[in-house]
Amino acid sequence: MEDAEPRLLDLLRAELRKRHYSLSTERTYVHWVVRFVHFCGLRHPRDLGGPEVEAFLSHLAVDRNVAASTQNQALAAVLFLYRDVLGIELPWLDEVTRAKKPKRLPVVLSRVEVESLFSQLPADQALPARLLYGSGLRLMECLRLRVKDLDFERQELMVRDGKGGKDRMTMIPRSLLSPLRRQLEEARALFSADRLADVAGVYLPGALATKYPNAPIQWPWFWVFPAARLSVDPRSGLERRHHDVAARLQRAVRVAAGRAGLVKPATPHTLRHSFATHLLQGGYDIRTVQELLGHADVSTTMIYTHVLNRGGRGVISPLDL
Repeated sequence: MEDAEPRLLDLLRAELRKRHYSLSTERTYVHWVVRFVHFCGLRHPRDLGGPEVEAFLSHLAVDRNVAASTQNQALAAVLFLYRDVLGIELPWLDEVTRAKKPKRLPVVLSRVEVESLFSQLPADQALPARLLYGSGLRLMECLRLRVKDLDFERQELMVRDGKGGKDRMTMIPRSLLSPLRRQLEEARALFSADRLADVAGVYLPGALATKYPNAPIQWPWFWVFPAARLSVDPRSGLERRHHDVAARLQRAVRVAAGRAGLVKPATPHTLRHSFATHLLQGGYDIRTVQELLGHADVSTTMIYTHVLNRGGRGVISPLDL
């Protein structure tokens, strides 16, 4: 398997890139395929089948005690390997021991807690954090924004290729119009410096770079939140400017929550949860909130209605009567 494994992984990466999967998904799938191969004693997956896949997934749930989402991630990676790389259809995996998926309500901050969190954020991370809360964006949706995605006149922004590969429109908070314009001025300075230094253009997904060969070096395609430093693209090997890294905002929110004295486990995604809940509290209908969040099914958005109730499902304690 030592000689076959690198070849197998090369085929896996090529197939993922042909289907325009993200780099993070590519790394995740490679990780799980390697785990699967090692679990099966370095035998080639072509010589394995449904029983081995079932044993691997059950091992993750029973012996490794992984979360349901982690087991599903491993299953998706192995199924992709067999179906799209090896061209093998696996039988139904009926004997898999499923990891239990706990039913948890999202963590939601009050408006006071949100403002307290914002007051402790460093200046360079305050704007993207406010945009997460003010527009209901996911973390990577915010960091992947490009200049052309902002429409200041209509106070709208376009989320391109969001979760599930969908585009959607959401609002730009009026209070963030001026800060965003200042952010674009700073981004423009980096863009101009890159052009003078003849730095490779920004990354474009899929076939866009082929379809629009000059787009990577054009201002409309530049990042709203560019990284301060250049980095080497792991796929092309080119040194270029990427968008800011997610870890910086994640760390900033965690530190700010501690300084603000919040007892809730606040993360950047908590701001998206708070956005949805506060809109529903403000009287907006759930279908509107569903569209702004980009949920495919309204049942996903319905979870926020549970957070709206007061403690004890909104029931008034007899002690307070």
